[in-house]
Amino acid sequence: MSLKKASILVIDDDTDVLTAVRLLLRTEVKEVVTEKNPEQIPFLLSKDSFDLVLLDMNFNASINTGNEGIYWLQRIKTLKPDIAVIMITAYGDIDLAVRSLKEGASDFVVKPWHNEKLLSTLSDVLKNSGQNKTANGGPRPPSANNETGMIGESEVMQDIFYKIDKIAPTDANILILGENGTGKDLIATAIHEQSLRAGQPFIKVDVGALTESLFESELFGHKKGAFTDAREDRVGRFESANGGTLFLDEIGNISLQQQAKLLTVLQNRQVTRLGTNQPIPIDIRLICATNIPLSELANESRFRKDLIYRINTVEITVPPLRKRKDDILLLAKYFAKVYANKYLKPNIQFHSSALDKLQQYAFPGNVRELQYTIERAIIMSDAEMIQAADLLFSPIEASTPEVQEDEVLKLSTLEKNAILKVIDKHNGNISKASKELGLTRTALYRRLSKYDI
Repeated sequence: MSLKKASILVIDDDTDVLTAVRLLLRTEVKEVVTEKNPEQIPFLLSKDSFDLVLLDMNFNASINTGNEGIYWLQRIKTLKPDIAVIMITAYGDIDLAVRSLKEGASDFVVKPWHNEKLLSTLSDVLKNSGQNKTANGGPRPPSANNETGMIGESEVMQDIFYKIDKIAPTDANILILGENGTGKDLIATAIHEQSLRAGQPFIKVDVGALTESLFESELFGHKKGAFTDAREDRVGRFESANGGTLFLDEIGNISLQQQAKLLTVLQNRQVTRLGTNQPIPIDIRLICATNIPLSELANESRFRKDLIYRINTVEITVPPLRKRKDDILLLAKYFAKVYANKYLKPNIQFHSSALDKLQQYAFPGNVRELQYTIERAIIMSDAEMIQAADLLFSPIEASTPEVQEDEVLKLSTLEKNAILKVIDKHNGNISKASKELGLTRTALYRRLSKYDI
């Protein structure tokens, strides 16, 4: 169906949003009806025949969980199973928006939006309504992002593909979380290549590897003579990325002093080269990544909370390979094809025993370890069939993920017992307990909540 022939119902408790959408759509569609109260949805659907519903994710500012939007989405789908629904959400609700797709939503839009983007989304959903559906009525997920080499059929990877598709065109700062070897750099590249800055520079910096002395010079640049080895003027990475995307990898490994310098630049949107007093405006889209869990970053003695808020408009958590076993064989066959062509062995295949061995292994080194395992097997194999014996896993990882998780649980128990002991020692005085533990009161309260003390 074309947009011009469509009847659209818009449900949002923000009257400004309703007014803006009504003014935008009144010349673009056959009919647009707006409603502030979601309780009117059943009545409106029974009274008129709508082709599409534009539905807000939240209707109660004091709750703001997104459950209201999911509830009304389910009601709409119960009353009118064939009607297309587009969810309206904000940057911080991307996970909920992805959940809405599983509940039957056709798409979602992030506010504030560009009018052209909203019209395009409405048009695409109306055009594709009833097509490209799975058996449960949801959109058929892709198995790969061909532009970036990301591959996955698992549910968690579909969530990531959807997130990238939605957040890439925005300028939201992104924090990518995940273990080493999970492909965080691929996601950063995908976001840039699908963004409006795709034709501009994409600059990657491993900030965790920068020493204190090199940090400012590398990121912000320097003037000739600023320090002993500064033999010429140098443009920093922020300036190099101007107009494009700056990817700061291993952001969790920088010191508090480095974090303060980085925060100042991000707040002011300008850099000052070492050896000068002249600020230089910068226009970048920031993507950061770390293998440190967000719960550890929240420790104020390790990472500044105000910097976390600055870099984390939207977060993407990349699961370890052991948590998406459905993708192991898909990835293995992809890597086999790549390296079979590279090493001139085009007819390489996997024996069933080799496939079983791959699926049973935990891959502590994640996708990177799988990739090297397949490459090594193809190099060493003399036959066209890769057998289980050809798959040699890396001895580098001394312990399995399961053992590591057990160790984490033991450490958590030790920490909880230590906190209980110190609090008991000081008769429940949080100030004295936090001082002895070397924590701020806020950090101690966070742990009390974590351990349900």
